[in-house]
Amino acid sequence: MSPDNAFAFVALSIPIIAIVGGISSGMFKRWADLKEKQLDVAAKVADNQATDHAAKIERLEAHVAVLNRIATDRATGLAHEIEQLRGPAAPLN
Repeated sequence: MSPDNAFAFVALSIPIIAIVGGISSGMFKRWADLKEKQLDVAAKVADNQATDHAAKIERLEAHVAVLNRIATDRATGLAHEIEQLRGPAAPLN
């Protein structure tokens, strides 16, 4: 390779490398932004699920406490308490 050819090769390689580097950095920036948005959405979904599960656990704990009290309490009002837990009777029609 002659010095003129080497100079021409280097002279053409530098702009090509700069263009490819610019395009690649833009693509990487867009990809990184997308991944950040995906992580934000996943975090919000996980937070909502955690809130829902916490509420469900709280309701279940309250229900178990009532059932535990009913199972261990042998008072005369047991049947009455069970009927109260069933709630109001729905109309048949």
